[in-house]
Amino acid sequence: MPEDAKPRSFTVTDDEGGLRLDAFLTARCSDLSRSRIQTDLAKGAATVCGRGRPKNHRVRPGDEVAYLPRQNESPRAVPQDIPLQVVYEDRDLVVIDKPVGLVVHPGPGHPDGTLVNGLLHRYGLASVGEDPLRPGIVHRLDRDTSGLLVAALNDQALRSLQAQLQARAMGRTYLALSWGRWPENAGELCGDIGRHPKRRQRMAVVERGGREAVTRYQVEEDYNFVQLCRVELQTGRTHQIRVHFAHRGRPVVGDPVYGDDKRVRGVHNLDRRRADAMVKGAQRQMLHAAELRLVHPVDGRALAFTSEPPADMAAVLAGLRSAD
Repeated sequence: MPEDAKPRSFTVTDDEGGLRLDAFLTARCSDLSRSRIQTDLAKGAATVCGRGRPKNHRVRPGDEVAYLPRQNESPRAVPQDIPLQVVYEDRDLVVIDKPVGLVVHPGPGHPDGTLVNGLLHRYGLASVGEDPLRPGIVHRLDRDTSGLLVAALNDQALRSLQAQLQARAMGRTYLALSWGRWPENAGELCGDIGRHPKRRQRMAVVERGGREAVTRYQVEEDYNFVQLCRVELQTGRTHQIRVHFAHRGRPVVGDPVYGDDKRVRGVHNLDRRRADAMVKGAQRQMLHAAELRLVHPVDGRALAFTSEPPADMAAVLAGLRSAD
């Protein structure tokens, strides 16, 4: 049974008393969307003190809430001839340099045209793993984040690579261009990440209901109003770098969700021309998965791969590096 379809039970606290049932479950189930929870409630998926209740039912302190998420019949991904930039491949794994704009796997709003569809066409991965929409997928990159990711070509490789990821033994290094200046040239960012309590399509650093997240950064280049950072992921939460950087007041340049490119207005006149050009050139978040390190799942070799930033990010960096 998928993790998101397992039974859940909660006791309403004093602070939660008076919440609608759908709002209560949304706050407690950070891995599920409010729309999914509301759909489930319409089908009688939750009880309060043993009785079925609608989504607008107000819970009271001490109420026992039982919730069984419905299992949706997920459509299977289909093979499509999508160009893939293969950095390395053998019978067990493939390393892809993902371009900007390519979604990793099918989902709401992106039923096809994804990296998975291309992998199915090239390698026929339909039987790899348990998720028919994510065969072979070990980790993901956001649609508008470029760079390296690894996919497994058989179940043995998938289990090994997932274990490396979980044990934090897979090295993933990013380049991120962020607003402002970090108080220290290197540091570790911590803060549990979960669904934003009000904006459910976003992630946030939360005090309750999130998952541990650790990000390490090193300032590589300093341009007064922005800095280029080398970032190491210790965990792999959704939007982790973007959320941690924004939470610390150093959002990634060009980030349409967590960013703040209006900061260009406050840039000193001596830097304004370069800052304006940077914002104009950054049509997506300036975040690139530049290095990937792992152990081969079968023969135990240490593998390491690098990727240069794509043309758009390279142009932004070139503009910052140029003399006025």
